[in-house]
Amino acid sequence: MSLHLYDTATRDVRAFVPLNPGEVGIYLCGATVQAPPHIGHLRPVIAFDVLRRWLERSGLRVTLIRNVTDIEDKILAKAAAAGVEWWAHAATHERMFTRAYDALGVIPPTYEPRATGHVPDMAELMQRLVDRGHAYATGPGDVWFDVRSWPAYGELTRQRLEDLNPEPTGDDAAASAKRDPHDFALWKAPKPGEPETASWETSFGRGRPGWHLECSAMARRYLGDAFDIHGGGLDLRFPHHENEQAQSRAAGYGFAQRWMHCAWVTQQGVKMSKSLGNGLLVSELLAQAPAPVIRYALAAVQYRSMLEWSPDTLDEARTTWERLSGFVDRATERVGGVPADEVAKAELPAGFVEAMDDDLNVPAALAVVHEHLRAGNSALASRDDAAAREELVALRGMLDVLGLDPHDPQWASGADDSAARAALESLVAAELDARVAARAAKDWATSDAIRDRLADAGVVVQDSADGARWTLTD
Repeated sequence: MSLHLYDTATRDVRAFVPLNPGEVGIYLCGATVQAPPHIGHLRPVIAFDVLRRWLERSGLRVTLIRNVTDIEDKILAKAAAAGVEWWAHAATHERMFTRAYDALGVIPPTYEPRATGHVPDMAELMQRLVDRGHAYATGPGDVWFDVRSWPAYGELTRQRLEDLNPEPTGDDAAASAKRDPHDFALWKAPKPGEPETASWETSFGRGRPGWHLECSAMARRYLGDAFDIHGGGLDLRFPHHENEQAQSRAAGYGFAQRWMHCAWVTQQGVKMSKSLGNGLLVSELLAQAPAPVIRYALAAVQYRSMLEWSPDTLDEARTTWERLSGFVDRATERVGGVPADEVAKAELPAGFVEAMDDDLNVPAALAVVHEHLRAGNSALASRDDAAAREELVALRGMLDVLGLDPHDPQWASGADDSAARAALESLVAAELDARVAARAAKDWATSDAIRDRLADAGVVVQDSADGARWTLTD
C-alpha cells in the first residue's frame, strides 16, 4: 500500500507497513472518566476514526483498542465530593463518553477495556519488571519503575533524564522512599480514607494501578507483544507514553512500532480544556449545532495541526455541511438512491486517495471533495443525469471515508437528531448532578457557574420542588 504516516518517535513521515500483512493493530488512549466529555476528548477519537476508516477502505482488517481509565485519584476525589461510589461515578461518565462518540458517528472500538478489569495483567507485568531489575517495591502496595535501569528512557520524546522534572508526587509520603525522584509508580498503596473497593490484593500488597501501567498491560493483552500504532492526544507524549514505552520495552516487548499524536483544539492559541476554564463540553456543542456539523469541524483539519476554535467555527462547518448534504439530497431526487455497498466499493478520485495516503491530509482531500461537488452541481444544472450520478457516487464515497456521508443511516432521516438528543440529555443530566452536589455543599459559586454555562449553550435550567428541569432555548 502507498499510505505514509508520521511517527512521533522518529519524527518523519514514512511508508506504513503492517507487522502482519492485511491486518493493523491500534491502541488508542481513551478517556479518564472523571467528568463529562469536552471538545478536547473528541478530536483524537475522531482523528483515529478517520484513520481506521481509511485503513479499512484500503482493504486492511483493523483491530482498534480504546481503553477506559476508570480508577484514578481525581475519580476518587470527585466521587467522594458528590457522595457517590467511585465506580458509579466512573460508570456514569463512561456512558456519557460512549453516547457522545455515538452521536458524532465514531465507529465503536473492537474492544474497550476498563483498567479495573485487568489487574492480573498488570500484576504479571510488574512481576516481570521486578524480575528483570527494572522495578522495585518500597513497601506493601508501593511499586516503582526504576528509570535509571533503562538507558533508553526519554527516547520517545528525545529528552535526557537529567533535563526532566521529577515525576509529580504531591504529598505522598511513600514517594520519599523512591530511589530516584524520576521513578514513576506502577502500583500505589491505598491512602487513608480511600474506599476499600478502590484497591486490589496482589503479591506486592494491596493497592491500585498507576496510570502508565494500565495501558501497557491492556495493549499487550489485546494486541500482543508488538503492534502497529499507538495513538493519543499530543499532551500524552510525556510522561504517559514515554513511561508506557519504557516499561513495556524494559519488560522485553516490542510494543508500539509507530506513535501517532493528534494536536490540540485551541482558542486564541491556548489549548482548550476544562481545567483551564475554556473547554467546551459536548453538551454545549450539541446544543449549538447538529452532530455532523460538529464532526466536520473537528475532522476538517489535518490531525497533526492545531485546530483553532472561534465563534465562527461551527457556522462555517454548518454552511459547508449544508452544501454537501444539499447536493446529495438533490442528486438523489434526480437520479435515484445509491446502494450502500456501491458507495463502500466506489473507486475514489486519485487526488483524494493521494491526499489521504499523505499522512491523512484531510484538507487536501476536502479540496477534491469540493471539486466534485462543483462538478455535480454543474451536472444537475445541465440535466446531465449520468454525470450527476457519477459525481454523487464519488462524493458519497469520499465523505464516507471521513464519516460524513449525508445518507449514511447515522445522519439520514433525522438519525443524527435522535443520537444527538440522547447524548445531550445524558450530558446535561451529569451537569445537573454536579450542580446538585455543589448546592448540597453550599458551593453557590460552582452551582451558579454550571447554570450559567448551560445557559450560554442554550440550555435553560428551572428549579422546582421536584428538582431541576431543563429546556432548550428557541
